[in-house]
Order: sequence, then structure tokens, then C-alpha cells
Amino acid sequence: MKQRIAIIGAGPAGLMAAEVLSQWDYEVHVYEQKPSAARKFLMAGKTGLNISHAEPLAQFIQRYDQAEWLADWIRRWDATWIQHWMQGLGVESYVGSSGRIFPIEMKAAPLLRAWLKRLAEQGVQFHYRHSCMGIQSNTLQIKDLLQQHEFSEDFAAIVLACGAVSWPQLGSDGQWQNWLSNEQLNPFQASNAGVERAWSNFMQPVFGQPLKRVVAWVDPTQKSQGDIVITHYGLESGLIYKLGRALREQSKKQLMLDLLPELSHAQLVQKLQPSKKQSLSNVWRKAGLDAAKASLIRELVPKAGWNDPEKLASQIKQLPIALTGFRPIEEAISCAGGVKREALTTHLQLKQQPQIFCCGEMLDWDAPTGGYLLTACFATGRAAGEGVHAYLSQQQKVM
Repeated sequence: MKQRIAIIGAGPAGLMAAEVLSQWDYEVHVYEQKPSAARKFLMAGKTGLNISHAEPLAQFIQRYDQAEWLADWIRRWDATWIQHWMQGLGVESYVGSSGRIFPIEMKAAPLLRAWLKRLAEQGVQFHYRHSCMGIQSNTLQIKDLLQQHEFSEDFAAIVLACGAVSWPQLGSDGQWQNWLSNEQLNPFQASNAGVERAWSNFMQPVFGQPLKRVVAWVDPTQKSQGDIVITHYGLESGLIYKLGRALREQSKKQLMLDLLPELSHAQLVQKLQPSKKQSLSNVWRKAGLDAAKASLIRELVPKAGWNDPEKLASQIKQLPIALTGFRPIEEAISCAGGVKREALTTHLQLKQQPQIFCCGEMLDWDAPTGGYLLTACFATGRAAGEGVHAYLSQQQKVM
């Protein structure tokens, strides 16, 4: 009789665990509370599925806050492996100018359809609109959401691939935290999310406009260049996401900007010299301050310093922006926090509940956007699948 394995969650990590386990003679059941699989994966791929990144592997691994923990898995299932895996599903990929890897069709749906088809052909059984209500030892309490019927099922092993708590409308609502103890978890925090700043009404005309080609930092030894969008609640962009970890660790939440990094302080002082023939706005515009940047200066720099080229140049080159926090975690692209490394074995098996394995975004690791999130979900999903097989093989030997 085949040993039965349950996987809770049909996102990328859960599907990778199912793929690994389908190689062996197990009965694999995937339970998903939504009507279809991988809804967050599909949403992320609507504007172009950034599935991984082609930068050197050593540099890639350092993008994670838990680099040492994830390193072995990322090395095994790196960007090159992912590209070959996609090719096996009939999906070709390319590397963009930024190093990000995308399927040629850009969208997530064709890849997901091919993946689910192959898993079904390999015997994986999917149960949509089925929610896990709780776990007692090897028994799952399951609710059929369509029939509004609850029942219990026993399994030799259980893989939790339930996601974190961002975008809960797509399925990752965090209810699984009730099945574990507080000692096994670090609280979730928003990651890859916009930051909040209360603007005056003066800023409304530039909401939605970008601060182009700025340099931003929290720690002056780690500066990054890019664009930042001014929003009604504060600031948002990939550059903000990249600095999110540093901002979370900083008590006062202050972001520093160089609005004109292509100019030295001396060059900027020269360009800001007042002119009788030109208005202040024109002087600023010719110096390189477009509407968004000029508005930010007017918002944050006292008016008394606007006509002092030395002082204003200093502010433009090192403009502090006090922030009040991050957008709600439900709006975040991902989360920091989750199941602690210390609560798990090297096979992603819960030490207190050896029949349960965890993978994906519910683990306590964090990374910026750029393909790093999906790569780690794939890798930890496969690691958990291998961990289940090792555990069940050992159980068979004992018996």
C-alpha cells in the first residue's frame, strides 16, 4: 500500500515538493483552499514573470538575509537549473538587460499550465477549495469549502507550503500559524513594500511621478541607484524594496537621497547660482530638478535655504526623508519572519513534529524582488520534498 503524503498549498514551493515526491511510489495529495493553483504566482507574472536572476551565484546568495541557511539549496537549484527546468516544460527563457530571467512569453500562465499537466500525469492529486483546519499528529482536519463538509485524513508525512501573510486574498492568510507554537515562529513583517510619509497637500500634483535616477541609502556604505515613485502615502519602487531590510532594522526609519548624483557638490553650487533674469523655478529646472524633485525640495527643505546655493546643494546631495513605517503587510510583495531555522532540521522538518515539513515563504528568510523570492521558494520546496523521502525511507527501515 502506497504511503500517503499531504501538501498544504499549491503555490510554487508546494508544487516543487509535489514534483520531487512524484518521482517515487507515493500517493501525493495537494490541498489548496482557492479554486485554482498558484494564484500569487500568476498575479506576479501578469506584467512579466521574473523567475530568477543571472548574476554570479556567490552574489546571488548574498541577496538573502539567511544566506548561510539557504546557500546549499540555492546552489543546487540555481538560476541555470531553473532555466533548464522551464525548458523541460516547453518554456524558453531569456536574460534581460538587468540580469533578470523571464520566460520568452513573459506570462506565468503557460508555464503553470504545463507544470500542473505534468504533475497530474505523474499521479499528483489536487484538491481545490479544500482548506486545512488543523493538524493533530499525522491527521489533517480538512474542510471541503464547496460542500461545507469537514473530514479527517491520515498521512505518513505532511508538507506545509502555506505562504506568508502578504496578499492574503490570493490564499496565503497565515492561519497555519495557529498549528505551531510561538517558539517556532518569528513575527511576520512587511518586506518589498512601500514606505509611508505624510505629505502636505502641496505634493498632490506629483503623486505617481518618479524621482528619476536618484541614489538612495540608509547606510552610507551601501548606496543604490534607481527610480522612486512618489505616492499618496509615501514612496515606492524596487529601490525602496532593496533598502527595506536596512529600514526595518533602523529605529528612526530615515531614508537619504542624492537627487542629482551625476553632479558633484561644486558643480551643483555653480548651477544653482541665482539669476536676475531667471525665476528660482527656472534655475532649479536647469540645474536638473524636474517637477517631482523640485516639489520634494520645497516640501522638505526650509524656504530660508532655497536661495543659498551652498546649503541647497548640500540638501540635494544628502536629503533626509523621515518615514513613519511600511505599508500594511497585506499589501507587501513578501514578508520577513516565519518558521525559525532553529525549529527545523536540515531537511526542513519540524523538530517538535517530525512528520511535518515546511517550505517556501512561510520560512523565516527574506530577499528583495528580482527573481530571488521565487528561486528560494523552488529550492526550499524541493529540499522539503527530498526531506520527506529521506524521513519515510528511514521509517520504513525502522519498521
